[in-house]
Formats: sequence, structure tokens, C-alpha cells
Amino acid sequence: MERVRKIAEEATAEIDGLLRGKLTDEQWGRVEKIIEQTVIKALLEGQHRAVDAALQYPFADQDMAHKVAAAIREKNDVLIANLSSMR
Repeated sequence: MERVRKIAEEATAEIDGLLRGKLTDEQWGRVEKIIEQTVIKALLEGQHRAVDAALQYPFADQDMAHKVAAAIREKNDVLIANLSSMR
């Protein structure tokens, strides 16, 4: 989660550098939160796509595909729990 927050901070700083006037502390926090939530949504979407891709394996490989999908979902659940605790 720290890496996601760092990405959001870097993006906020870049946005702040593009603006004519600097962001207020309140604006900075709001922009950073929007970016952080967007990054998280993108990560979750990637995980959903990975699960979908894993489940597309031929029937003979379905057992392995389900194990991979379960592992991805487990990581997803941990990510969501960590995000919930940060708020």
C-alpha cells in the first residue's frame, strides 16, 4: 500500500507543478486521494482480468486455473482489507 500512496504523491506533485497556482493543503489531499483511489481501482481491475484469463484454460488445466484464480482473489481480499483499514 505504501507504494500506491507514493505513486499518488508523485502524480499529485506533477499535477501541482503544471498548475499556475499551487494547490492548497486541502486540494493537495483531495487530489492525492483521487489518484490513490484511481490507482487502486486499476489494480483491482487488473486482478479481475487475471482471474478471468486464468479461467479460460482448457478443461484439462481447470484445476490449476481455479487454484491460480483463488490465489488472485485471496490477494485481492488482502488488498481490500488493507485499504479499508487505511481509511
